[in-house]
Amino acid sequence: MTQPAYTPYDGSARLFTIGLGQLDPDRWLEPDDELERYLAEKERVLAQHRDQVFVEEDGTREAQAEVLDLVAGFVTRRHPQRYRRDGEAIVIENGAGGRKVRLDDPGVSPLLAAGALVQDDLVVMRRRDTGWHLVAGYVSFPSSWSLPEKFGRRMEDIHAPVPDFGDGSRNAALINRMFDNLQVERPVFRFNWSINPDADLYYPASKAHGALPSGHDLALERTFARVERQTLRRLPASGDILFTIRIYNDPLAAVRSLPNAAEVAETFASQLEELTDPQAAYKGLIDRRTALAKLLRSHTTG
Repeated sequence: MTQPAYTPYDGSARLFTIGLGQLDPDRWLEPDDELERYLAEKERVLAQHRDQVFVEEDGTREAQAEVLDLVAGFVTRRHPQRYRRDGEAIVIENGAGGRKVRLDDPGVSPLLAAGALVQDDLVVMRRRDTGWHLVAGYVSFPSSWSLPEKFGRRMEDIHAPVPDFGDGSRNAALINRMFDNLQVERPVFRFNWSINPDADLYYPASKAHGALPSGHDLALERTFARVERQTLRRLPASGDILFTIRIYNDPLAAVRSLPNAAEVAETFASQLEELTDPQAAYKGLIDRRTALAKLLRSHTTG
């Protein structure tokens, strides 16, 4: 079984903490061999759920164009084996003739063009007198949340459902301070993770109720860790902040492939058990975390 790309549940990224790290600018976006599958799914989701996955305020097109320029420049420079420039378009080599994404189509929002190049979702945050607001977003693969519900809202309101992250909390104050102080030349990253009963990429709020429903078989091969690799960088011209989210789905059985499988399983299980009831409820694990922790330990030791 293939090893997971990232394992933040090994203790390196605790749930319900901010946990920022300094990002190597050359590793900002990480397209891999699943690029075509992700882009095809983005295309499908956009066609079927456009109002749910794309939002933009008036006055954000210049910032969106800035995002497109950054993304297009980065992928062609850092990943020339997958991307090549063809006039005012980028060709994505996928082994099946290639995709072509126009960079100058006046009928396509720049954020949509940028999102059509990469596996990551893209969100633009803007500072106003009232705080940081979500002003544009192309989020094909939400992790149990609704982009339209968050559109235009302050960071504190976006995080209101998250235990210990709502308005007036210490974490909310820290996030605002971090956003205010983020430097163009010093992007950052963090991880988040959750447990899901399937490996679907499109996981809107409507699928969130009972992340592990009572009828779900907890077998490690059929229960999945959904890992979010998130990056934040300040846009040099607009001063807005671009938030990227890349989804990785792995069956929990993939923990067995790690050289330190027993250690990771123990840490993973302990984190599940240490969640407060509000935190476990938010993650949809209130009823099944104990059984899941026991299963992780029993199948990755010995």
